Amino acid sequence: MIRDMVKDFAQREIAPRAAEVDRSGAFPVETLKQMAELGLMGLPIAEEYGGAGGDYVSYCLALEEITGACGSTGLTYEAHISLGCMPIYLFGSEEQKKEFLPLLCSGESMGSFGLTEPNAGSDAGGTQTTARLEDGEWVINGSKCYITNASFAKFVTITAVTDKGKGTRGISDIIVPTGTPGFTVRAAYEKLGLHGSNTTELFFDDVRVPERNLIGVRGEGFKQFLKVLDGGRIAIGAMGVGIAQACLDASVKYAKERVQFGQPIGKFQAIQFKLADIAMNIELARLMYLKAAWLRDNGQPYSREASYVKLFASEMATRAALEAIQIHGGYGYIREFPVERYLRDAKLLEIGEGTSEVMRLVIARSLGL
Repeated sequence: MIRDMVKDFAQREIAPRAAEVDRSGAFPVETLKQMAELGLMGLPIAEEYGGAGGDYVSYCLALEEITGACGSTGLTYEAHISLGCMPIYLFGSEEQKKEFLPLLCSGESMGSFGLTEPNAGSDAGGTQTTARLEDGEWVINGSKCYITNASFAKFVTITAVTDKGKGTRGISDIIVPTGTPGFTVRAAYEKLGLHGSNTTELFFDDVRVPERNLIGVRGEGFKQFLKVLDGGRIAIGAMGVGIAQACLDASVKYAKERVQFGQPIGKFQAIQFKLADIAMNIELARLMYLKAAWLRDNGQPYSREASYVKLFASEMATRAALEAIQIHGGYGYIREFPVERYLRDAKLLEIGEGTSEVMRLVIARSLGL
């Protein structure tokens, strides 16, 4: 029922705006307000914190439909839930949950997580942003890059080195209100795709926040964000399925309408085989994200499965978009048709929240290698 409701909403309200969001780069504020009214902004968060009390399967189903309608809106939503809400929901104190989660679930604040730095991407353990404790406050210095949603967030959860010399055991997660003196958010990137998604840099110059803004135990931030990223990787898989499904739907429609050599091009085996492969891979990826989400909902290990689906679905989405453009021929290369946007949007899924190369490393390590 959730999937069907979101699909109807996405096709009616989100899809018609997608091309304009991509063209203008405008953050989809009105769409997000509507999503908040539907209870989607806190879908997998408990009702006591303002959420809808849904499970991760429901969230991923919703995310697939939203992303299929508009990649920018999908990434905005994914980063809000998977990266913005989850550190606080999974590891925050009761006081932090009651203070911050209702703001996120209502859509009053977008969720944002500051992990990546200029010199700490795949090597997140190389974090250089620091936080020292001084007179009951954390004093933060450093910078972050490629951070989603921060321009529309009232606070950002960031990673910082609180204990130098301890490696990954010296990293902690801290909640930083965006209006704090010395905290600057700058959105100046020109991106290949996902133009409506807010992507920013963060700068910290002696930013002071209360000691109580530390999430969980000091020095356990690295463990925390690895857990957060595992969940996010399932969601990226759902996004990949959404984009690939949009590619398939557009391509099947075009293959039935486009006539060459006296018949619709869908009559040609070359086109049929392309579409058959896309359809098969979509179903395999969808089943994998559902399995991984189900494992998560049932308290079972899911890190390997999250890596499987993140890797497979992201690369599959890019392949699907490339084939969709090929099926559309010259029309696929122009903005009159949406498939060129699908390709530009899909590529980030192979990079964000763990590159394809990192996913293969995670899988290999799970095999004992």
